[in-house]
Amino acid sequence: MKMTDEQIIACYWRREERAIEETDRKYGAYCLALAQNILQNREDAEECRSDTWLKAWQAIPPKRPGKLGAFLAKITRNLALNRCRARMAEKRGGGETALILEELAECLSDPQGVESECLAKELGERVNQFVRALPDRERGIFLRRYFYAEPVGRVAGRYGITAHHAAVLLSRTRKKLREYLDREEFL
Repeated sequence: MKMTDEQIIACYWRREERAIEETDRKYGAYCLALAQNILQNREDAEECRSDTWLKAWQAIPPKRPGKLGAFLAKITRNLALNRCRARMAEKRGGGETALILEELAECLSDPQGVESECLAKELGERVNQFVRALPDRERGIFLRRYFYAEPVGRVAGRYGITAHHAAVLLSRTRKKLREYLDREEFL
């Protein structure tokens, strides 16, 4: 029987190694799929999943995540993106993550130009506000593409639309994001 998120978190707080086993049992496939979408390499994705468990162990306590799955997804995604950036810096390759970053570049300021961590945090909050305000389907498509790094074709399949239709919806949503950030005087 799978433990609840609250039970797993309680194990972390008591520093029981069982927390890692239960986390892997419940969220292992989820985190592996997320890392695989970004990295496009099974071995790197498996290492990223293992690194996620270590980061979770180090973060809980003092943190007490409200939604364990989302907490783990954020860790996995950040680890995978960092690994991808390092790999891209080595060989300046393409891949799905490079394409995603290129698509979003039209909406966001140059990350190198954002010198303050405070500005980066503010940008994150504004993007989150924008995404939360989207209709369910539009939000789902946007998150599948830009948070979970799924290829456009797979996103389209999940929503029963063509890849072209999904690409058009994503383009319109990116345009709305840019306009939103412009109205908020963030760009």
